[in-house]
Amino acid sequence: MAASVDEITSRRRMRRNRRFDWSRRLVRENRVTVDDLIWPIFLIEGTDRTEPIDAMPGVERLSVDRAVAAAIEAAELGIPAIATFPYIPLEKRDASGSNILLPDNLINAATRAIKEAVPHIGVITDVALDPFTSHGHDGILVDGIIVNDATVEQIAKAAVLQAEAGADIIAPSDMMDGRIGAIREALDDAGYQDVAIMSYATKFASAFYGPYREAVGTLGLLQGDKNTYYLDPSNSDEALRETELDLEEGADMVMVKPGMPYLDIIRRVKDAFAMPTFAYQVSGEYSILLAGVEKGLFDERRAVMESMLAFKRAGCDGVMTYFAPKIARWLAQNG
Repeated sequence: MAASVDEITSRRRMRRNRRFDWSRRLVRENRVTVDDLIWPIFLIEGTDRTEPIDAMPGVERLSVDRAVAAAIEAAELGIPAIATFPYIPLEKRDASGSNILLPDNLINAATRAIKEAVPHIGVITDVALDPFTSHGHDGILVDGIIVNDATVEQIAKAAVLQAEAGADIIAPSDMMDGRIGAIREALDDAGYQDVAIMSYATKFASAFYGPYREAVGTLGLLQGDKNTYYLDPSNSDEALRETELDLEEGADMVMVKPGMPYLDIIRRVKDAFAMPTFAYQVSGEYSILLAGVEKGLFDERRAVMESMLAFKRAGCDGVMTYFAPKIARWLAQNG
């Protein structure tokens, strides 16, 4: 005798596994842990200084000594790595971003201090020129054009200086052609074969970077746009070609930026290359989430953790997020 609809339904009740907390935990497919976190911090000159960033409530620029304290806090929370981004005063910027080539500049000074105080935490540094240029672009500007090869030559030199200061991972976000190979060759020639490269392999020309540009002091400086070197948000196949090229040139891991608007790219990159894949939950994503929280539209912890699970489902091995210390504390509370 054929089974009735009611009998079939009783065999396939999906809610059985959801009935109890213990059963939900038992069948959970994705988990967020503290090991998934990279904490980006912003640097300013001076001593014992902090500066609030209006567009990013709860995020501050930190002097080197305060950055060291943040690194100690990160280590105590179990966060594996921090990423540093400098705010360079306008009077120290020029069209070529030459400040990046100073061995004792802000980013290198912070790296040395952090590695001395917390040698076991990972330090990730960027060699893009935008925090250092007077025009806010990621490369050298000549007659209105971002010149590729001269920029690559400069950022490769900067990568060696950052490695010399103690950086564990160089994470170039400039999207110049050939930069990964040039950085790898420069690091190897200088004896830094063990310094890794996390390539921002797919960085899109996104609307979500505004708060970051305020944080590093490029908001209002930008002449023109970055569409000639960042990826078109319309293009998915091109993102895979960029990733493949960077891996061929020697990238050890790759980054997709921004994060949540590009979960499909994360999934495609992970499926295609099976390499360590990260997302940057960028400043605009952070500010949007906080704005919703401040308006009472949703609970901060639930919304942030849901966003983290989205990254994990998409294939991320880790996420660079300004929520990192909060997430680490929430996870510890669940302990």
